[in-house]
Amino acid sequence: MNIPLISNVVIFAILLVALARLLPSAWSLARKTLTALVLGVLFGLALQLVYGSDSTVLTDSVEWFGIVGSGYVKLLQMIVMPLVLVSILSAMVRLHNASQLGKISVLTIGTLLVTTFIAALVGIVIAHLFGLSAAGLTQGAAENARLDALQSSYVGKVSDLTVPQWVLSFLPSNPFAALTGASPTSIISVVIFAVLLGIAAIRLVRDDAEKGQRVVTAIDIAQAWIMKLVRVVMQLTPYGVLALMTIVVAGSNVREIVNLGAFVVASYVGLAIMFVVHALVLLLVGVSPAAFFRKVWPVLAFGFASRSSAASIPLSVEAQTRRLGIPESIATFASSFGATIGQNGCAGLYPAMLATMIAPTMGINPLDPSFMLSLAVIVMISSAGVAGVGGGATFAALIVLPTMGMPVTLVALLISIEPLIDMGRTMLNINGSMTAGMATSQWLKQTDKARLKSTDDGELAQQ
Repeated sequence: MNIPLISNVVIFAILLVALARLLPSAWSLARKTLTALVLGVLFGLALQLVYGSDSTVLTDSVEWFGIVGSGYVKLLQMIVMPLVLVSILSAMVRLHNASQLGKISVLTIGTLLVTTFIAALVGIVIAHLFGLSAAGLTQGAAENARLDALQSSYVGKVSDLTVPQWVLSFLPSNPFAALTGASPTSIISVVIFAVLLGIAAIRLVRDDAEKGQRVVTAIDIAQAWIMKLVRVVMQLTPYGVLALMTIVVAGSNVREIVNLGAFVVASYVGLAIMFVVHALVLLLVGVSPAAFFRKVWPVLAFGFASRSSAASIPLSVEAQTRRLGIPESIATFASSFGATIGQNGCAGLYPAMLATMIAPTMGINPLDPSFMLSLAVIVMISSAGVAGVGGGATFAALIVLPTMGMPVTLVALLISIEPLIDMGRTMLNINGSMTAGMATSQWLKQTDKARLKSTDDGELAQQ
């Protein structure tokens, strides 16, 4: 009988029960999730100190913890496709006419793509200023395993495609297969399918009001149903975060993290700069950045702990409508598209930093204007269809690097610090989508000014 293993699992179970029973019921989901994150870090550190990262007891314990952690991630992956589908459909049927759809889509997606372009430039400059380079990074057993997994699951499906083939892969030849996530670009295929269905619904409402209204009602019911499902999964977030953080910290090699510490610091400096860029966009459209960040803080905190842009969609929509005065159609559109297109952190900053680190090893000056422009454009275009669940940044890098003629090995070499950076990247992704919604609402003069200026924010129901 393995007493140490049983003890670790029992302690973990006690922590799960403590999260469920001892935390005040009045606490918001974001607060509970952040508490779980801290507990996971502390428990992981304790296991690391007692057993060491190479212990078989620790390896076996982590496998048991993975029932909760990996199970939670699988549930997040389960809700992404139906959530994106019904959210976009719901947003579109509320628009009532195609001209309104055109304005909102151009402004929202345009804002997301432009800020992603800026994020790429920021990533290039930050990586250069910090002197980051791929040269000298060592490849251990974990990195080799990650690289093998990438080669088998992603690289062959993405990097071997020409640009025209890659664009064609977005089109959903079989939308039902796309809903299963059959290919790396399934998420954008679902988005396109939802948009086309939405356009068809708008035309049906116009041509046959009775049937059209039935379709609208069905979509509303489907959205309410899926939102209830999302709510159930969101309630499990503290337990999933506890498990995931315990696994990450317990299995981390402190020496590797210290060696890659400059990349972590540089990443968060870049993320901070992009938050300033978002603040400038808000100032440009006449919104106080301080008030905006105060109102959306619960959404950002939840995204930081959960590391899922998609799971934050309901909370994001509610914050935009109830606290920022953004119409529900724009809020839903921005949150849904922001989880799949133009993610500033995962699809903008991160792949640009990796490309800049690799460039000097290939004799390329990363500050050469032609390199910077071509990289930023490729990053912006490839940001379409990056799923808002863990792994999106990896997928984005696996599109950008081969397109730039660069090896993908570096993606695997950063495995030990990936979760540390992903929390901040997810915050930036979510803030980018809400900034796009706010800017669109302001440009179209549809913001409820009284609600935007109100200091009585109240609790978000989705928390």
